[in-house]
Amino acid sequence: MVDDERLGAVARFAGGALGITAFTIAPASSDASFRRYFRLTAGTRSWIVMDAPPDKEDLALFIKIARRFQALGLHVPEVLASDLDAGLALLGDLGHVPYLQRLNDETADRLYGDALGALVVLQTGTFADPGFLPAYDDVMLRREMALFPEWYLHRYLGRRPTDAQRAMLEAAFDGLIASALGQPQVWVHRDYHSRNLLVNDIHNPGILDFQDAVCGPITYDLVSLLKDCYIAWPRARVVDWVKGYCHLSRESGLHQCEDDVLFLEWFDRMGIQRHLKVAGIFARLHLRDGKSGYLNDLPLTMRYLKEATALYPDLGELHAFLGTLPESP
Repeated sequence: MVDDERLGAVARFAGGALGITAFTIAPASSDASFRRYFRLTAGTRSWIVMDAPPDKEDLALFIKIARRFQALGLHVPEVLASDLDAGLALLGDLGHVPYLQRLNDETADRLYGDALGALVVLQTGTFADPGFLPAYDDVMLRREMALFPEWYLHRYLGRRPTDAQRAMLEAAFDGLIASALGQPQVWVHRDYHSRNLLVNDIHNPGILDFQDAVCGPITYDLVSLLKDCYIAWPRARVVDWVKGYCHLSRESGLHQCEDDVLFLEWFDRMGIQRHLKVAGIFARLHLRDGKSGYLNDLPLTMRYLKEATALYPDLGELHAFLGTLPESP
């Protein structure tokens, strides 16, 4: 049981919305934001309450996107009730087993197959309502990568890049942004990975944490899923999945790229952008927010960066610089 000043408000809101007084309430999960989740149980039924402090989180945006994604046919939590002033929402319960708990060599093809099918559905929403989500533009992409020198290099490692290193990083950022913006632009979940996908027997997967969705590069969510910062797969297997998605998404009308090599390069370069951002975010979560568990995921994140930058000669200087950094600081 969590005992804090908001827990009473959570219980009163949920009980009132459901019209019940007898229930149990317990933490369901938390994430890298200020949001928390509680599971209410009454007999054999359960619901989720999202606690999103209104001074820190935009609950109205979450609800807007949830309803739009649900209309597409995606398995996202149904919004049953909300109190925007209090920052509380009562949601349907999609279960408690994340992909991360079930992924292994035997289950990966099936689970990822379901997730990739759902991703096609999400991305096709672009055609029906192209202006619904904000653009994942140059400013946003660059701002995200700037977290790497600021939070990972400077604040976490205590290393201030030299002028030459900063110029090298900016040049690399320019190239990564050009690749991202040169891809077909579709709806992007923006955190489509094994901790935000729930295993369901019917309508798999359940999809969480989509409130930061944007319209951006077609490979972004693919990278989040297949080069997940919490689980890794052999390169050959990842390449097979990427090629399969290239064909599936093309057949679904999402792009016209018939060059598997180019699509894979989009994927690799998108991964570098994402993992630069994530390294900075993990460092910030540790230093600013006291969420130090994410430091355990930095070694894999840095490994992804070093492996991907080794593949493309124009990123040789960035690769060499990354080679001077520790994988497990």
